[in-house]
Amino acid sequence: MPEQQEAATFKYLDFDTLSRISNMQLLAKTVVEGFILGLHRSPYRGFSVEFAEYRSYVAGDEIRHLDWKLYGKTDRYYIKQFEEETNLKCSVVLDKSGSMSYGSGPLTKLQYSCYLAASLAYFMMMQRDATGLVLFDTEIRTLLPPRSRTAHLHLMLAELENLTPGGSTAPGKPLHDLAEGIKSRGLIVLISDLFAEPDEVLSGLQHFKFLGNDVILFHIVDKAELEFPFQQITEFIDPETQERILTAPQHVRQSYLQEMEDFYSVYRQGCADLKVDYKLFDTSTPLELALSEYLYQRSRRY
Repeated sequence: MPEQQEAATFKYLDFDTLSRISNMQLLAKTVVEGFILGLHRSPYRGFSVEFAEYRSYVAGDEIRHLDWKLYGKTDRYYIKQFEEETNLKCSVVLDKSGSMSYGSGPLTKLQYSCYLAASLAYFMMMQRDATGLVLFDTEIRTLLPPRSRTAHLHLMLAELENLTPGGSTAPGKPLHDLAEGIKSRGLIVLISDLFAEPDEVLSGLQHFKFLGNDVILFHIVDKAELEFPFQQITEFIDPETQERILTAPQHVRQSYLQEMEDFYSVYRQGCADLKVDYKLFDTSTPLELALSEYLYQRSRRY
């Protein structure tokens, strides 16, 4: 990570720049460097008071966690690991269904979500937390269990780099299947446009919570879905069913906006009831800015 002075002057990338970065690891590194300062203030993890074991010092570790007494005995640098650091496992669960292919700007919802997933994976790995990747539509299509090795990060980034949208949206079964397969408690990060029955999604999230997991839901929407800016007679095409509707936008704008607000409210309230973190991400917002704001808000709650 850059030093404080460098990070403070970091310029947010625009989406034209992001869309030209084809290497997922470079993209993730670039976005992560735009995060708020101080990784160890992140609520995802920190050095707790319960000592677990030692590990060798590597470049980038904070020297305040060095055990100087052990150095005096062995002439080698060791870092104290604590229980929270050694136990956290994160699964990034990404919706790859057809509806994620929509995009009114430089990035589709799936591209934005892949950048988000890659950045989170990179971020967690930098903190030496085990991270896995799950891709789904109506079924789990890819399952990479949490690992903390660099080679595993490269594998996840390669999966994201080659991902294409497809399939219908039906998250209920894959979420429950994933919950049943989790052997230990951890962090579940679900990334989706949530174009599915809310009861299905919330039931899956409840399953994760019942098993003792921390859960974050990133709701990905396109700016046009939020604002419905269309003026001329427009043909709307469902990317999953290919159903087509030709309509005059001014005749349906108010009812559409109200229905979408009701739709978002169901998820906001449902997640609040389950004590699940819910954050709506508009794909027109620079990703590093959106993540920084979210991490700051979360840190004030925990």
